[in-house]
Amino acid sequence: MADERDRDGDDDAALFRAAVGPVRRLPAAPPPPGAPKPRPRARMAERDEAHAREEFRHALDAGLLAAGDPLSYRRAELPARTLQRLRRGEIAVQEELDLHGADARAAERLVRAFLHDAREHGLGCVRIVHGKGLHAGGVPVLKNLVDRLLRQRADVLGFHSAPPAQGGTGAVLVLLAPRRVRPG
Repeated sequence: MADERDRDGDDDAALFRAAVGPVRRLPAAPPPPGAPKPRPRARMAERDEAHAREEFRHALDAGLLAAGDPLSYRRAELPARTLQRLRRGEIAVQEELDLHGADARAAERLVRAFLHDAREHGLGCVRIVHGKGLHAGGVPVLKNLVDRLLRQRADVLGFHSAPPAQGGTGAVLVLLAPRRVRPG
């Protein structure tokens, strides 16, 4: 009986092959995707950028202010007499920003936003308290940051360290250009 079953199985397989016809093998399945290759890095450019930043810092260090140094700057269009009045504290301060406790990045954002808002609201004189930098270990970081930021802004006519009663060399009084109204 085993022979009959084997023959019947062979007959069934032969009948199936005859009914189906020639068979073609399917191509092998592609392998699953691997982890993506890391993006190439421009190491030379990164090294050049780091070197340029370091050179820039050294150049800035040469002109850095010390804790007791006063801040002072005047654009040509601002009369010298007006800067003298500012230095003596004779111009009323309309708003104040205190940067105590802020790190350099946060202080930069705060100063930019403060000056923008002051100008938008038509303020002419503001005070920025940056601190004297006595706890900074040598270089007053925020004081130098504020000095650099104010010198770069076109809307700043002039600035001077505050008189002793208003914060002395730990604060700066800033005169802002009047906001120009665009004809609508």
